[in-house]
Amino acid sequence: MIADILEQVRGAGKKSVLFKQHAIEQMTSPDRMISQQDVMLVIENGEVIEDYPNDPRGHSCLLLGTGEGGRMIHVVCAPKQDHLTIITSYVPESDLWHEGFRKRRLL
Repeated sequence: MIADILEQVRGAGKKSVLFKQHAIEQMTSPDRMISQQDVMLVIENGEVIEDYPNDPRGHSCLLLGTGEGGRMIHVVCAPKQDHLTIITSYVPESDLWHEGFRKRRLL
């Protein structure tokens, strides 16, 4: 259930946050420049738009929220017992998403 994974994400995020190398690479790309603070804002205030209960990395989800300045950001994360793993984070592209970046466009 989406409410359950969101609660798990926020609870794990309050304990500790681990940024995977892929997330760091995506966040520091010159065309993105997403800060850790931006990611934390999405975790604290965002919404789950996709749930991945069978992800091989463990139950994960895609969050949509806004960073500082109101920029829309997607965060893929997986709650663990003692931390939240940030798998990736990126600025969604309008040609790939619609409905306020909540639904994938069929290509």
